[in-house]
Order: sequence, then C-alpha cells, then structure tokens
Amino acid sequence: MNHRHLLPDEIDLLIDDEVGFGVAPLKAHIRDCDHCRAQVEDARRVLAALEEAPHFSPSHTFANKVMAQVPVFVPWHVTARDTVARWIPQSRSARVAVAALATSAASVLTVAILWIATQTDVLVLATSAAGDQLQNLVYNAGREVLATVFGDQVFAIIQHTGTVGIAAALVGLVMTAGASIAGLRALAAVSSRRRA
Repeated sequence: MNHRHLLPDEIDLLIDDEVGFGVAPLKAHIRDCDHCRAQVEDARRVLAALEEAPHFSPSHTFANKVMAQVPVFVPWHVTARDTVARWIPQSRSARVAVAALATSAASVLTVAILWIATQTDVLVLATSAAGDQLQNLVYNAGREVLATVFGDQVFAIIQHTGTVGIAAALVGLVMTAGASIAGLRALAAVSSRRRA
C-alpha cells in the first residue's frame, strides 16, 4: 500500500477515466484511502458542475477589441516601407509623374551640392566672415559682462595687461570663492559645536 496521497495530475488521470499501466495502482489507492477518495469525488463534482454551466461564446468583435489594446512592435524598415507606400499614388500615370518629379528634384539637389563643393573659396570666405562675426560677438558680450560685474576700471586694467591680466583675474576670483567657502564652512562648524 502506498502511504502518500495522490498528486493533482494523478487525480486528473482518474477523473478522465484513463487506462494504462499506472492507473491500476491509483485506483487501488483510492479504494483504501478515504482522503484521496474524497478529493477524487470533489473533483468529479466540480467537473460535472462545469459541464452543466452554460457555454458562452464571445462576440465577433472580441478579438479586434483585444488586439487594438495590444502593443505590437513594428520594425523601423517596415514602418518606413508602409509610409512610403502610402505616399505613392495608385494609378500608373500618377506614379510616372511622381517618379519624374522626384528624379528632377534629386538632380537639382545633386547639381547644387556639386556647385557648392566646387566653390570652396566662396565657402571658406563665408565661413571666415561668420567666424569673425562670432568672435566679435563673444568678445563684446564678455566685455559687457566683465564691465558689469567688475566695473570699467577693472576691465580697462585687464584689457591693458592682456592674457596675463585675465589669468590673474581668474586666479583671484577662484581664490576669493575658495576663501568664502572655507569661511562659511568654518562658521557652520563653530555654530554646530555651540549647539552641541
């Protein structure tokens, strides 16, 4: 006699009235074990109740409603192909016209790019002029900021001393900021010791 109770899949075999080599020991076990026999009977009652329950079928739009809420991953190349396909006309004559228009637009763009590429001296001149304008703009903006923050006299001194003056001013600014931070930390430490 087997001293363990039946597993759920073994109970399923008995409910389904399976036949085979392993079913005979299971049937012998439920004849001797009240607990397992009760479980098999409970499972048969549940199965009978489910068989008597009315069978419902979903509406014909159920699958469409569910799939509308499911996010579907579409690869980028499929999306690009579908987008292009929407813009291509259906009639043959319209497709020929669109192809001719696209070919002429591509040709004009190619000629324009080649012309710009061959005119490097004009391109260099335009870039140089834009660079000079940008440099002047940055210089004037920096001058205004320095004059506003430090005053006209400090700016005049920095302008006369050149790069050395700018470096000295930056070192002085960093040292002043560091000293201010150190002083504030010292005040905070003294204040926290007094509270303790």
